Amino acid sequence: MGDINMANAAAATKNQQFQYDHSLDVMQQGGSKCFDDDGRLKRTGTVWTASAHIITAVIGSGVLSLAWAIAQLGWIAGPAVMFLFAFVIYYTSCLLADCYRAGDNVTGKRNYTYMDAVSTNLGSSKEKICGIIQYVNLFGVAIGYTIAASISMVAVKRSNCFHASHDDSPCLTSSMPYMIIFGVSEIIFSQIPDFDQISWLSMVAAVMSFTYSGIGMGLGIAKVAENGKFKGSMTGISIGTVTQTQKIWRSFQALGNIAFAYSYSIILIEIQDTLKSPPSEAKTMKKASLISVSTTTIFYMLCGCMGYAAFGDMAPGNLLTGFGFYNPYWLLDIANVAIVIHLVGAYQVYCQPLFAFIEKWAATKWPKSDFINKNFQVPIPGRRPYNLNLFRLVWRTVFVVLTTVISMLLPFFNDVVGILGAFGFWPLTVYFPVEMYISHKKIPKWSTKWLCLQILSAACLIISIAAAAGSVAGVLTDLKVYHPFQS
Repeated sequence: MGDINMANAAAATKNQQFQYDHSLDVMQQGGSKCFDDDGRLKRTGTVWTASAHIITAVIGSGVLSLAWAIAQLGWIAGPAVMFLFAFVIYYTSCLLADCYRAGDNVTGKRNYTYMDAVSTNLGSSKEKICGIIQYVNLFGVAIGYTIAASISMVAVKRSNCFHASHDDSPCLTSSMPYMIIFGVSEIIFSQIPDFDQISWLSMVAAVMSFTYSGIGMGLGIAKVAENGKFKGSMTGISIGTVTQTQKIWRSFQALGNIAFAYSYSIILIEIQDTLKSPPSEAKTMKKASLISVSTTTIFYMLCGCMGYAAFGDMAPGNLLTGFGFYNPYWLLDIANVAIVIHLVGAYQVYCQPLFAFIEKWAATKWPKSDFINKNFQVPIPGRRPYNLNLFRLVWRTVFVVLTTVISMLLPFFNDVVGILGAFGFWPLTVYFPVEMYISHKKIPKWSTKWLCLQILSAACLIISIAAAAGSVAGVLTDLKVYHPFQS
């Protein structure tokens, strides 16, 4: 890992120097209308494209587990924890947005990735730690999204089966073929070369996220109306339905599920690097974060609370599976199809930074290799030729195949979501943004602001440890009765 980071850092320094020199040449030649201050082509992202990227990343499969999470915590703690996570995510995102440029927020040198920002502000040793955590977490998100997509595809299959057989058949359906179908689609979409070329996919995915969230919320409201009352209690799932120990572990796991539902900081810098200026990228990113976090929190509160109100202690791990399979089956089919389309896009939004990192490192390590660096022109009728890179084709395909196989081995949606939320929340969403901001703004040690930031970080660390413990306990419980490749 050390060799990777040293090579990466050296290449980045050399590349940035070239870009500054090239930028000067461009501006001297009067071509600055086509290029940004770092010599790259003009960025075109706006507050709306950034918001779409964030919403695509945030309103993912996590929203489906929120009714279950609130059921563990109750009417008081559930919404309170959700608002707390929303505030922490927004606040630390603003801290991170200020670290996109080194020094001045308008003219400072750009950091193109989350790891670049860590390296600039905290040094290479922290960069190595961050790199391991960030990319393991991105890998885990890909697994979680594969599991979630297969659950929705199975739900569509079973729904149609129940409707056709009029409840005469158990309609048992394996999720394995659907994981493979999702994996094949991701192999195709993963060949999109760069992050800034998937804006259209993010827009489609964002629309899909509102579609299934809206359907889930609407069905929850309808279920409450049918019941004639709000189910649930102030303290969450009752002892008797679960044991005292189970309640503790499940409450901890619920924290991880909520953390996962809000997680997007690990790709914030990459999203910010697509924004045009003026105004400054930091200003635009803070506005996009406010829009997207506010929007998602409203949806989360409505979906989670209405789901809990509808089902009470029996709130399912996946909200859409609690409404039955054919009443109204066509509406649930639409919602589940929307989930699958959304997750296809969200998978790419999360994995593109990992793809880019490995490809950049390989190009630096073997600069003369045609397999890694040579592009082949593939003609496409009516469009410009596609640049096929053999290394990109092989590496991204292997990555998708690996995440698909692991998903088939561990298809525990709630537990995997909880582990991912716990593992990534404190270091990537809180610790590194706080430490980078302190370094970037040169905040004096033991000052009031420094102490407040450290208290925030310590509190979030405790929450992450508790969430991880609960989720691991859930996985261990599930493994006792699970048989691989038979779900």
